[in-house]
Amino acid sequence: MGAGETLRVALTAIAANRLRSALTVLGVVIGVMSVVLLVAVGSGARDEVTAGVQDLGSNLLLVVPGSLEFGQAPTVSKFTLDDVEDLQRALEGRADVSGTLTSGESVRGEGTTAFASVLGVTARFDEVLNRATARGDFLTESDVAVGRRVAVLGASAADALFPGSDPIGRSVTIGGLRFRVVGVAERLGATLGVDRDAQVYVPLTAAQRLFGTRRVDTIFIEAGDPEALAPLTDEVERLLGERVDPEEFSVLTQDEILGVAGEILDTLTLVLAAIAGISLLVGGIGVSNIMLVSVQERTREIGLRKALGARTSDITRQFLAEAVLLCGVGGVIGIALGVGLSEVAEAVTPLPAAVTGWSVALAFGVSVTVGIVFGVFPARRAGRLDPVVALRYE
Repeated sequence: MGAGETLRVALTAIAANRLRSALTVLGVVIGVMSVVLLVAVGSGARDEVTAGVQDLGSNLLLVVPGSLEFGQAPTVSKFTLDDVEDLQRALEGRADVSGTLTSGESVRGEGTTAFASVLGVTARFDEVLNRATARGDFLTESDVAVGRRVAVLGASAADALFPGSDPIGRSVTIGGLRFRVVGVAERLGATLGVDRDAQVYVPLTAAQRLFGTRRVDTIFIEAGDPEALAPLTDEVERLLGERVDPEEFSVLTQDEILGVAGEILDTLTLVLAAIAGISLLVGGIGVSNIMLVSVQERTREIGLRKALGARTSDITRQFLAEAVLLCGVGGVIGIALGVGLSEVAEAVTPLPAAVTGWSVALAFGVSVTVGIVFGVFPARRAGRLDPVVALRYE
């Protein structure tokens, strides 16, 4: 029996049991669709995080407490404002330095209240992190020096706290203290569904008094020359190491940040794909069960074919072709649904989704492999039937 005849017989057998074939394909469809959709979400998250880190600039150093490694527990910062100021003096003319202190707080405007990230920052934060103001002014060195209670609102925070009106010159209340609004930052957009414009910037010294702490969570350093990052990193480690235990902080470049973020997101994508793969495995078991039922129902047919000269390999190929066809069709339908749902998810939810060619090829390849793996046993069982016994089967 040639390949064409094998395919024709397989299609005829599938068409003769449309409902059963459809239910068999359904399990594969759900599995493949899940793989494509969840991998797309994981890949989209990676792309969005990568773009967000790259927006910071290739000449930026990030100093964080502890070790920024996957699985590493958070560490309380030992940095203070003195560390930031000492670094700025030491690197003057070669780099700009800014420190931040962050806390989520309820902020009250005129008759409205919104939850926002309150960032205590130093005067050069807008230059180091490219946070331009759309209206008004950013915080000044004198604001930080005296701990003046002034604030710059993110675009979303301004819209929520002062809907339809200009917030410049008005006041917001944070933790029971009033801050006068002196500026509104340019809109940044959202990353992974998190609104980066729902932020309020206040002088670092005012934030330290507000939160009852002297620490600085993170130090950002913008190098004037990207080529100077390596020696600058060594110098920052040496300067901070004189004040803080070197084991208690890390100095990271953009590539190192992307490496850690990529490792986390790759693991997330792998977990999502593994979860989806379970659905595909269940679909494969369903294919195997249905094919075993089909072998049993068509025992007399198999006996007749073998009596008329069909070889064991012909019967085996026929049933294996049926299993592969079922899974292949399920794979195509599942890919189409997965791609469609990915686009819908990206359009109507905050979840980013990026369908990649490798995930589509992998999903289809796995679906066909499932057909082969779970179709081999039923096919071999059919091919080994004794024709005499099979013809007498009731």
